[in-house]
Amino acid sequence: MSRSANAEFWRDPALPFIEARAVRDGRLLCYARHAHETFSIGAITAGRSTYINRDSQQQVSAGTVVLMNPGDVHACNPLDGQPWSYLMLYVDAHWLGALQQRLGLSQQADFEPLSSILSQAPALFEGLLALHSDLVNPHLTAAEKTQRAVNYFSLVLTHLRPAPAQADKPARVEQLARYIQQHCTQPLSLDALCTAADLSPSYLIRAFKRHYGLTPHAFLLNQRIQYARQQLRHGRPLADVAQDAGFADQAHFQRTFKHLLATTPGQYQR
Repeated sequence: MSRSANAEFWRDPALPFIEARAVRDGRLLCYARHAHETFSIGAITAGRSTYINRDSQQQVSAGTVVLMNPGDVHACNPLDGQPWSYLMLYVDAHWLGALQQRLGLSQQADFEPLSSILSQAPALFEGLLALHSDLVNPHLTAAEKTQRAVNYFSLVLTHLRPAPAQADKPARVEQLARYIQQHCTQPLSLDALCTAADLSPSYLIRAFKRHYGLTPHAFLLNQRIQYARQQLRHGRPLADVAQDAGFADQAHFQRTFKHLLATTPGQYQR
């Protein structure tokens, strides 16, 4: 577990499927729209903030649970300088999908996204606070923490419904997203992406943003930061991670990481 003046990160190699973050004063942080490869769930523990998820923007307050499916473009930011605090859990989608299947909620091991982007249910809010307290408790074993995570997310999955099937994205746009994911650490210019998708720049940018919530360039940077997070969790040097993730220099890497995740790579790694 690492601490800073305003945030606390928790990870445990014995529980690689989950990590946590708690922020004491959300006024000190500002997020650009971004997405995670994990399922993310958070609790607003004090105050109010703005919450953007997909095409929705609204105010949320203490007692609210916010939920982001893998790939959902989102952001939470201060509301007119008002104080607020929160905690977040980031959960491996494969682990969560396997739990859905064991509970009989899905016929497949892949995680089925949830339709809800927030909940006011007291059981989900209090349960999330209790699980976070258990995870950071040094006196509990990994097995005990895992079981408590299973218990809580079983409640979440049975309480909230899967999202209805979405319309398929245009094949070439979806193909391009996979191409960016697979080659995110390589130099990828807009011209190269247009060539790969056989689409004009103007159409590509409009179509990609409409279906993924980000421009191709923003999507690329987000993928690089997700890759960097994985490398930082393995303890690799920041300079090596910046280079391997495709950034021109460490300063650009630092700025982009903080812009999307509201923390520096060093703070996250510690």
